[in-house]
Amino acid sequence: MAKFSHISGDRMLDLINTVEWRLGGPDREEDLTSYELVITWCHESALMDSTEQAQLLELAAADEQAAAEELSRVIALREHAYEALFEGSEQSAKAITTAYREAVADAWMVRVESGWQWADAQLTLATARHRIVRGLVALMGRDDLDRLHQCEDAACGWVYLDTSPRRNRRWCVSGDCGDRNRSRAYYARQQARKRALDGAG
Repeated sequence: MAKFSHISGDRMLDLINTVEWRLGGPDREEDLTSYELVITWCHESALMDSTEQAQLLELAAADEQAAAEELSRVIALREHAYEALFEGSEQSAKAITTAYREAVADAWMVRVESGWQWADAQLTLATARHRIVRGLVALMGRDDLDRLHQCEDAACGWVYLDTSPRRNRRWCVSGDCGDRNRSRAYYARQQARKRALDGAG
């Protein structure tokens, strides 16, 4: 069973969604609370295979301080991605560009059946971050970013690509934020109706 949600239409948007209640102030919760969870997310998102996951977990156990520093860098990248895509921050876009230069300096392109892909020179604690930033640059270069949308729940803040035919998707998950907001709206209507009837009486 997956540890993380994968509902956004792009795995890098799923990364942005590793925050619960992003807009909820004190209710905001961080999902990436350890480097190990970063590696779990990368494995679930097909950024690395099981062998690489196990090797990186061993490296993290051998140098917990370096792993913690990598965790902070990944979270910073995630926030830069959110700020660039949803707030139009040029500074955040520049930070991603700088991180991308580092990532590609330690990799090269290799031939695969369907074309070409990046290969890392070696597996290090920075590998997860390097693969993530290459994914973020690919996301930012998509030609359908006009479909980017943020859940309309006031506190949720999750993001996704609206691929619905009418481009009218309002909620990250209809059965979660959608149901909660529909119930809230129904309750508000019922209360308003009750007040109107009480006032008429």
